[in-house]
Amino acid sequence: MVNTLAPHRRSAVRRFWASTIGKKAVMAVTGVLLLAFVFAHMVGNLKTFLGAAELNHYAGWLRTIGEPVLRREWFLWLQRAVLLAALVLHVTAAVQLARRDRRARPVRYVHRQPARATFAVRTMRWGGATLAVFVVWHILDFTVGTVNRDFVPGDPYHNLVADFRVWWVNVIYLVALAMLGLHIHHGFASAARTLGVTRARRERAIRIFGSTTAVVVAGGYALVPVAIMTGLVH
Repeated sequence: MVNTLAPHRRSAVRRFWASTIGKKAVMAVTGVLLLAFVFAHMVGNLKTFLGAAELNHYAGWLRTIGEPVLRREWFLWLQRAVLLAALVLHVTAAVQLARRDRRARPVRYVHRQPARATFAVRTMRWGGATLAVFVVWHILDFTVGTVNRDFVPGDPYHNLVADFRVWWVNVIYLVALAMLGLHIHHGFASAARTLGVTRARRERAIRIFGSTTAVVVAGGYALVPVAIMTGLVH
């Protein structure tokens, strides 16, 4: 009797989270939030091409957003908390959906991959894991500075140039950016299915928009390390 009534006593939020469509919706919403941050961060990074004064002034302004209502860096820490929560929800939903999918199909297909599976689909899971590891590296590199051999607190332009003069650091970032582009590309297609977009014309438009966004974001980020490595920015 207790077990029969238990599901009905769950809150609407818990029932939503427990459902497959709920987890996919959480992935879509948190994915859009994370993408918005990634795009804004990419635009800010491009200030590198305007020189040290412009980039360092921009980085300093980020710490003063909300003043005088908020104290210095309060908005930055609030933003970090929201992004961390979104990332945890995004990854947790992805892992639980993957486990649910495996339990639903305990017998493997005769073919290893569905015939229509693209490279982006096949790399979605381990590509996401790669990005999670990269985020930790990125924080240690440019926020904490423990893996940047020439880190100078309060001088992001110097830290960028010093870091991207090292060839293997560029390799790490370019591989991560390739994973990011594939993740964004496939994320738009998955979101379209979650939202119930079935018309071929709309689905194609979403795919094109997703591919374009993936190229713009990944390419925009890649410009900075490539420019520093080739000596265009120094």
